[in-house]
Amino acid sequence: MKAVVACGDEAVLTKNRPKPKLRDDCVLVKVIAVALNPTDWKHLAGRLVPDGCLLGCDFAGYVEEVGKGVTKVYSKGDRVAGTVHGGHPSQPEDGAFAEYIVAKGDLCFQVPRELPFEKAATLPLGLATVMQGLYQKGLKMNLPDNPIKEDKALVLIYGGSTATGALGIQFARLSGYTVVTTCSETNFEYVKSLGADHVLDCYNESPDQIGRQIREFTEDKLRLAWDLVSSSESARACSEALSSDGTGCRYASFLANKSPRPEIVSVGTNMYTIWGESFRVGEQLEYPASREDFDWGRRFMASAEILISQGKLRPHREVAMPGGLAGVPDGLEKLKMGGVSAGKLVYRISDTP
Repeated sequence: MKAVVACGDEAVLTKNRPKPKLRDDCVLVKVIAVALNPTDWKHLAGRLVPDGCLLGCDFAGYVEEVGKGVTKVYSKGDRVAGTVHGGHPSQPEDGAFAEYIVAKGDLCFQVPRELPFEKAATLPLGLATVMQGLYQKGLKMNLPDNPIKEDKALVLIYGGSTATGALGIQFARLSGYTVVTTCSETNFEYVKSLGADHVLDCYNESPDQIGRQIREFTEDKLRLAWDLVSSSESARACSEALSSDGTGCRYASFLANKSPRPEIVSVGTNMYTIWGESFRVGEQLEYPASREDFDWGRRFMASAEILISQGKLRPHREVAMPGGLAGVPDGLEKLKMGGVSAGKLVYRISDTP
């Protein structure tokens, strides 16, 4: 079959990869569309992926076969979407950029017939990141099925026009929070249409200035900040925005980014723990298996499936790209060079030459 695999620090299309074998806790999926994420190129650029490993995380397609250990009920032909551990050093078959893939069945979700596969493919990795950043580990906010009752409960989502930020804004509103966010001025109307209450341009002012503006707007009452840029500058902006007394303040970001204010609780997340399996990143960093993360993921995806079916979650703007799997390597380079804004690159497998 056709697939995109790692070769050094590059993504390469191969046309003779064997179809993956079904594992007990997985579904075999005929992939219709895949979406690109920054993590796809970052793992390659960091040479964290052994040669021959299947790449990619986000997919949507049809169920072909169901493993005997999958507890969620599926039938052949069901429309599903999900995220997989692309570039997994210990499991070269894990990945999304192929004609057929295996994915943890209990972490997939059913795709409504009215939702195109191209749109559904933009959702899964973002959902997992929202789960960890806003709810399970990072900010510990109220879930949408138990919205907060506090009047004008505030949250800052730094980077609201990113794919994950767009989902985060919607989830925060469903959870009853007032959302402050940042993005470029060209995307103000987009993030407002998702439910953002107040938007600031994070490109034309210093981090300290942005932080002070947010603190003034929130009357020094902001206690929750989710940083989707996860740089030293964004951490400084978020920290300046949080309440000056620091009481109950939480800062969540990717990996090990921390607030420069020691009194603020800083939590880094890595959505790759959602599969409940141990894995290594490079030679030094090892993540233990976490059944808690898997169980959270299973429940959260089930809840998200309901919200999607009810039309309460809008997928991020997809950017349909030509070439199918053959176009993926160029798409990863485009992402790497910063050539994508407020959209997610999506490829249809049937377009592969």
